[in-house]
Amino acid sequence: MAGTITAANLLLRIRDTLQDTTGIRWLDAELLRYMNDAQREIVNLRPESSSTTVNVALVVGTAQTIPAAGLRLIKVVRNMSAAGGSATGKRAIRIVDREILDTQEPDWHDPTVSGDATHASIVKHYVFDEDDPRRFYVYPGASTTSTFIEIVYSTAPTDFANTSSATMFVDDVYANALIDYVLYRSYMKDAEFAGNQNRASAHYGLFISSIGGGGQATAILSP
Repeated sequence: MAGTITAANLLLRIRDTLQDTTGIRWLDAELLRYMNDAQREIVNLRPESSSTTVNVALVVGTAQTIPAAGLRLIKVVRNMSAAGGSATGKRAIRIVDREILDTQEPDWHDPTVSGDATHASIVKHYVFDEDDPRRFYVYPGASTTSTFIEIVYSTAPTDFANTSSATMFVDDVYANALIDYVLYRSYMKDAEFAGNQNRASAHYGLFISSIGGGGQATAILSP
């Protein structure tokens, strides 16, 4: 869900903390860049902050990729009856370890290997590799491009278009994290002053704490 807090509202809060309400030390354009960087960092550390659920058509075979705008797969949910929003759900799809599938069915990537007759053209399992987060594999492989499944994946955030009416790409719950990240970047600008270096470190710590530990949260979320 997209946020509703505007860039103007966020800038007001940020400038109150910076004690630069007239924009003498930090220009709006500079803070806007930091805000855009903050959203990208939030999505990088918390992929579910930009999650979207879609019904996609598979390509023939086992190897599949998420849509072009996607950053990483979050999960594969179920088979679908057709394309579009009016499609109904079918058999659930379970994740399986690649080593198990390779051991039990070494030829599973072979296009001649298919599911049983009862569940023809129905995906049973999927394989995910952390080292290649945009790609996943399905078993049995799709025999036609009319095989549809529902997936959840993370998308790249859209930048704030302006400093007034533009709203957050991520949900409002991440507003405080965004503000702390911008304050961290702002104080780093004057990091040669010991006080600002300490402030920068403190706000970065608050940012990481606010989004739940970054890497640990991503690991918990991983398929």
